[in-house]
Amino acid sequence: MTESADIDTWLHKAESGKRCALLGEVAQAHDGSLGLAHAYIDAIADAGATAVKFQTHIASAESTPAEPWRKPFSPQDRSRYDYWRRMEFASEQWLSLKTHAERRHLLFLSSPFSVEAFEMLNNIGVAAWKVASGEISNPFLIDAMLSTGQPILLSTGMSPLQEIDAVVQRIRASSAPLAVMQCNSLYPCPPEQVGLNILDLYRERYGTAVGLSDHSGTIFPALAAATLNAAVVEVHVTLSREMFGPDVCASVTTDELKLISQGIRFIDCMRRHPVDKSLQNETIPPLRRLFMKSIVAGCAIPAGKVIDRADLAFKKPGNGLPAEAFNNIVGRRARRDLCRDECLSYEDLE
Repeated sequence: MTESADIDTWLHKAESGKRCALLGEVAQAHDGSLGLAHAYIDAIADAGATAVKFQTHIASAESTPAEPWRKPFSPQDRSRYDYWRRMEFASEQWLSLKTHAERRHLLFLSSPFSVEAFEMLNNIGVAAWKVASGEISNPFLIDAMLSTGQPILLSTGMSPLQEIDAVVQRIRASSAPLAVMQCNSLYPCPPEQVGLNILDLYRERYGTAVGLSDHSGTIFPALAAATLNAAVVEVHVTLSREMFGPDVCASVTTDELKLISQGIRFIDCMRRHPVDKSLQNETIPPLRRLFMKSIVAGCAIPAGKVIDRADLAFKKPGNGLPAEAFNNIVGRRARRDLCRDECLSYEDLE
């Protein structure tokens, strides 16, 4: 099975409410260290994610030296352009990361930020194309992705609906499978800006699989999105909250990623097994007998006594007359002596 087919499969399963893929986003958390990038692959695999995702930057192809900092954070880089250069990996290094990911049974993805980055990744091979929020209005890059026929994960964090409409129409004119992902580009994203309601809006508006790219730095939006039939959930990952980098505040730790993974699989199982309440009682008679109450003698009842409410008690187990039958007992005579806590039957009554 090809990588593309793997993505196609879980998109199909997600659309039918049976599967949610979990993407661990490394982004720039490796801080330009190839060794640290490999460490992230192992940590994300150990946490049980579906895929590891990076970002592929080629500074000279995507930026100019005049690009301003989003937020100055790196004293070793004179400019944001210098930072992007430090984040670059060579083609053979990207291939080593892909090989490592596949060996750990992870799908390998990386967002290209230029056509040149796309070409390098296309030569290496990725499982799907993730369109970063800032690239949604770049038709040259999107057309290059579409030319491969591979699935598209479309992030929408910086775009109004009209812009999303246009690019979705462009993608749907091709044969590429599509998941439209709600995203808020605030780092970290507060809960009132996550926009879980957008999942249904996208699903109804575009008729595609939907997903959530979360920057809250918590486990909660990812789990909530899984309950809402998201095809894919993406979270930034950090090895520790004490790590260096601009995305740490919007990232989950690898331990939290493991919780998300376990939670999503639990949610997947619940979604795959809807409960029919009309049939449920057929599966639990032993529990009913154990926990329901029976009518018992609340005290010693001599033969011939007319039984009143004070003579009765209602106690477990529920293998005798049910408590709601007490009106059929009160006012009748006991045929024989009844001991305290003895279950009553109609044969014991006149």
